[in-house]
Amino acid sequence: MTPQRHAVLKVIAASHDHLTPEAIYDKARTSSPGIGLITIYRTLSLLNDLNLVCRVHSPDGCRSYMMRRPTDHHHHLVCSGCGKVVDFAGCALADLEQRLLDETRFDINGHLLEFYGLCPDCRIPASV
Repeated sequence: MTPQRHAVLKVIAASHDHLTPEAIYDKARTSSPGIGLITIYRTLSLLNDLNLVCRVHSPDGCRSYMMRRPTDHHHHLVCSGCGKVVDFAGCALADLEQRLLDETRFDINGHLLEFYGLCPDCRIPASV
């Protein structure tokens, strides 16, 4: 692994927050000053292909990333106003997963659930 990729992985692994590529870039430059933003994007693509990171899509097209931790299974609420991501635990999808296995014969090895809406800060009060 190159020192630049190691720096990216180190930044993501040290954080329990969802990080944009730009935030990863800012943090990775402290240990790898010559790193370029294109290296960040390529490394994130590789880590995603290897199933090592969880990629969250925002309605505005901006993505954020978080280390995939098997013991920390969670899903996301994504604000379509400000892009805030809130994690939530609990997964009542076992029946649906079994039905999909039976109907499609897919070998399911995971899932990602994201809900989109407005966070309390972005909701417009009904009285206004």
